Amino acid sequence: MLQEKIQQYTKEIEAFNPKSADDAEAFRLKFLVTKGIVRNLFEAFKTVPVEEKRVLGKVLNEFKQLAESRYATFQEQFSSASSASKQAQYDLTLPGEGFAVGSRHPLSLVRKEIVEIFKKLGFTVAEGPEIEDDWHNFTALNFPPEHPARDMQDTFFIKKQEGNDIALRTHTSSVQVRMMENGTPPFRSIMPGRVYRNEAISARAHCFFHQVEGLYIDEGVSFADLKQTLYYFVQELFGADTKVRFRPSYFPFTEPSAEMDISCTICKGKGCQLCKQTGWVEILGCGMVDPNVLNNCGIDSTKYSGFAFGMGIERITNLKYEIKDLRLFSENDVRFLSQFDTELI
Repeated sequence: MLQEKIQQYTKEIEAFNPKSADDAEAFRLKFLVTKGIVRNLFEAFKTVPVEEKRVLGKVLNEFKQLAESRYATFQEQFSSASSASKQAQYDLTLPGEGFAVGSRHPLSLVRKEIVEIFKKLGFTVAEGPEIEDDWHNFTALNFPPEHPARDMQDTFFIKKQEGNDIALRTHTSSVQVRMMENGTPPFRSIMPGRVYRNEAISARAHCFFHQVEGLYIDEGVSFADLKQTLYYFVQELFGADTKVRFRPSYFPFTEPSAEMDISCTICKGKGCQLCKQTGWVEILGCGMVDPNVLNNCGIDSTKYSGFAFGMGIERITNLKYEIKDLRLFSENDVRFLSQFDTELI
C-alpha cells in the first residue's frame, strides 16, 4: 500500500511543470513542509513490517531526494528568470541619480567663526578630555566642597570615590587647569568643546551642549583688557551696531566676575521668548582669574594676573541664525541642517 502511494506521488512530481514562482512554492507546501506528503510517508513507514522496511526505506529515500532536487531546480529556474527580468528594467544609458550633498552643522560653522575671531587676537586653540576628575573640574577652580555643582542633580558622575570623583566635565575650564599646570605664562588660548550638565531639556537648555572658554594670563592683565577683547568679539560676530552691557556676577574661579549681555538679535530689543521679554540676552560669563586658582595651578599670583570667559555655542548660534529652540541642533533633521551651509564638505 505504501509503495503504491510512493509510485503515485513520484509520477505526480515528474509530471509537475510549474509556470511561476507561486507554482513552485505550492509544490514545496504540498511535498516538503512539516505536514507535507514526504513527512507523512515517513510517518507511515514506521508501521511497515520489519521484513519490508529495507526495500521500502530505499524507495522512500529516493522519493524524498527526487522531491528536494525538483524543488531546487524550480528555485534556480525562477530565480534566474527574476534576475534577468530586473536587469531588463534598467536602462544603462540613463544618467546616474548622484549623491546627496552634505553640509556643515550650524554649531560647527559658529564654532569655526568664533575660533577665527580669537585667532586674530593671538589666541591659540586647546583641547582636553571630556571625562574629568574632581581636581581639574572643581577643586582647582576654587569650588568649595559644599558647592551645588558637585551634587548629583547638577553633574553626571561616572564614579564616586573619596576625594576625587570622576564625572563628565561640566565646563571646559578643566582644560585651562591642565594648561596652567603643564606650562608657564603667558597663556592666551580658547578651549572649545562639549560639556554635560544634568538639566531639564527645553528650548533654552539641554543636558549636553558646547562651550568656548578663553584664558589670558600675563603680567599686568586688567579688566579693561577683558572688556576690550569681548567688545571686539561681539562686533566681529554680530555687527558693530550690537549693544553690550556687563552685569556684576559671581563665579568661584574669577574675582571680580561679570555676565555680558547683548541686545537680542531676534526681537531687536522688543522682547521675545528667547530674551524673556527683556530685550537682552546673556551670552557669556567672565572675570579676572581668582588668585587661588593661579596658586592651585602653580602660578605666582603676585606676579601674574589674567582673565577668563566662557560662552555656550548653542546660545550664540541661536542669536546669529535667529533660532528659537536649541533642541533643533541635536534632532538631526536634514531639512533644518541643510539651511545653513551651501559649501561642499
